[in-house]
Formats: sequence, structure tokens, C-alpha cells
Amino acid sequence: MGTLDEKFLDSKFVYDGRLLKVYSDRVLLPNGKESFREIVKHPGAVAVVPVLDNGDIVMVRQYRYPVGDTMLEIPAGKLDPGEAPETCVVRELAEETGYVSGHIRKLTAIYTTPGFSNEVIHIYLATNLVMTEQHTDEDEFINVETYSRKQLKEMVITGVIQDAKTIIGLLLADL
Repeated sequence: MGTLDEKFLDSKFVYDGRLLKVYSDRVLLPNGKESFREIVKHPGAVAVVPVLDNGDIVMVRQYRYPVGDTMLEIPAGKLDPGEAPETCVVRELAEETGYVSGHIRKLTAIYTTPGFSNEVIHIYLATNLVMTEQHTDEDEFINVETYSRKQLKEMVITGVIQDAKTIIGLLLADL
């Protein structure tokens, strides 16, 4: 069986946005032919499953413009340049929910859409939560809600929760 690897030939910069960059790369395919790959480069992100002492899970509800709908998700956010995921998860949990965690454990890291993006989301579990004060970014409008594991499982099964990082995080947190 031959290699499936593609060889990078060159890259054309297409777009530089506030959140992401887009490139069109020319590659050499395993069969010797050339092709193009559009790449969305993303700085990476974190997501966290915050579990209250009673077992309920803290969720955030926010409007997601690209899908034109309000989504129920686990808290998440983009890594700042040079920021470690372990630092980012503490910051994002506090900013989005107002909670500070006494114990954070990494569950996994996932590629969100490896067919066209290099984005990696580091997913954590947070316990021993203490309420402080929510400090969202000025362009974020977030409702903080809590649900039992049973409620969230039903919402995943019925399609109410459609966000991939949330489904994976809840699954790995033993929903």
C-alpha cells in the first residue's frame, strides 16, 4: 500500500481576518498530480465542561451568526497568541460563566474540521466551582444555564444540542 501523504509545493495567502487566516496551498498528490487545498488557519481554542457540586453542568447559550441560531454549548474560547490552553481554559470559564474552578483536568484535544482547518480545541473538565462574576467580551451576549446530566443527554439524543465540541465534551465527562 502506497503513501497517502500530500507534498506541499507552495501557498497563496487569501484572507486575513480577526479570527482566522485563509490560504490556498498547491500540493503534489500521491499519484503525482497537482491539486489545491484551501486551508483555514485558526489559533486554536479551549472548551470546558463545568460540573457543579450537585452534578449539574453549567452551559452557555449564545447566538451563532454563521448558523443563524442560538446554540446551547459548553463554555469555550479562542487561544490568545502564545497562551497555553491551561491558562486559556481558566480565563474563558471565568469570563463566560463567572465560575472559577478548584480542579481542571484535560479530557482530550480534537481537530474540529480537518478537511479544511487546522483548528484544535482542547477540552477540559472543571470541578470544585466557585461563583465569582461573569466578564464577557463586549461583543459576546451569553446566558448561563445549568442542566442535569439526564437533561443534557436527552438534548443530545433529540438534536437540541448540535455543537460537536459540546457533544464530545459531555460524552467524555461521562454524561
